[in-house]
Amino acid sequence: MVNVGIIGFGTVGTGTARILIENGDVIEEKTGIRLNLLGIVDRDIERDRGIDIPHGVLTREVSDVLDNPDIDVVVELIGGIQPAKDFILRALNNGKHVVTANKALLATEGGEIFETAARNSVSVGFEAAVAGGIPIIKVLKEGLVANKVLSIYGIINGTSNFILTKMTESGMDFSDALSEAQVLGYAEANPALDIEGVDTAHKLAIMASLSFGIPLSYDKIHIEGITTLTPQDIEFAGELGYKIKLLAIAKSVNGEVELRVHPTMIPESYLISKVDGVLNAVYVVGDAVGETLYYGRGAGDMPTGSAVVSDIVDIARDGTVSSGMEYIGKRRDLKVKAMGDIESMYYFRFTALDRPGVLSRISGILGDYNISIAAVIQKGRQVGAAVPLVVLTHRARERDVRAALQEIDRLDVVADRTAFIRVEGEEAP
Repeated sequence: MVNVGIIGFGTVGTGTARILIENGDVIEEKTGIRLNLLGIVDRDIERDRGIDIPHGVLTREVSDVLDNPDIDVVVELIGGIQPAKDFILRALNNGKHVVTANKALLATEGGEIFETAARNSVSVGFEAAVAGGIPIIKVLKEGLVANKVLSIYGIINGTSNFILTKMTESGMDFSDALSEAQVLGYAEANPALDIEGVDTAHKLAIMASLSFGIPLSYDKIHIEGITTLTPQDIEFAGELGYKIKLLAIAKSVNGEVELRVHPTMIPESYLISKVDGVLNAVYVVGDAVGETLYYGRGAGDMPTGSAVVSDIVDIARDGTVSSGMEYIGKRRDLKVKAMGDIESMYYFRFTALDRPGVLSRISGILGDYNISIAAVIQKGRQVGAAVPLVVLTHRARERDVRAALQEIDRLDVVADRTAFIRVEGEEAP
């Protein structure tokens, strides 16, 4: 029997407790291991969560779990940095294994946590920290262990994906789509971590460390959110054969690693572009296996609880103790590439006056910075007025793109700051 204590009885804590109690017999039948829920800590132990919790399990005292010698595995599900970090370190120093869904804590403070686990010969499980019910951590640690991971593309924030889906399918502007997400419970009252790309970056830091053997590098990730996207850009993307998604991107290129989170145009024909609503997907390319795609629910009580329980089972039946250090925290000599040095295709939307020679002036500046044009869209004629002029480029260097746009935006025929979106996929012939 393995005794489990949970800290945090919110959405994920409730799902985890439900699975341990209601599916305990199924788990034991499959694994031969009995998981016994011995303690749940929360400030609110009176509210009915719809689960028949055994008498004496609920407590308001965190010491009842952290310092209980009978508890083998502590599950941290309160989120945030503090007091979660102190609770985890205390559990590890008490010789207890830890399972956590706390991506923000692992991305920013994971080094100390994994070192503490290794020092105490205990395990840290974190499958639930990335993509909820999709077992992407196990895939990267075990399923693709024979591969050099070449690239990862992830839709790993359901809130942002829901908003972009609404903007694409219904033509909503950003604020209306966000409001609907909040009404439906898909977005927090303060959604900044989701819509600004921070939550996605936390998860990318963990996946990149696992994939490339580099230290946790959240502070080196280029992060952009979706707040400036417009229905107009989404419509133009569709006309060009693309959809816009908030992507987490990690690539190993010539001894360097690209780490970036930003809105990205991807071809409509790609499977990952069809991942809509609150669903998540992670596309991984390995040198041996080739292209693989993992798809499912990235959040919620039961999907995330399922990932938590899978970690508990792994810890319970693993004959050798895993601190996580063999996967996270290795020091490989891979530099994180500066954003100015990355190469991509680009979408530009200029707000330009409808006059003869404007396109030639803009294309001339792009040419001066080695940026070549693959496609152009101009909608409507309003002679002398500002109209949208859309350009899709071949591959170019980010530093050159930013310099060119800065020069173009100073032209007297350009009425507003140019919008640009990076484009992934096969380059147009």
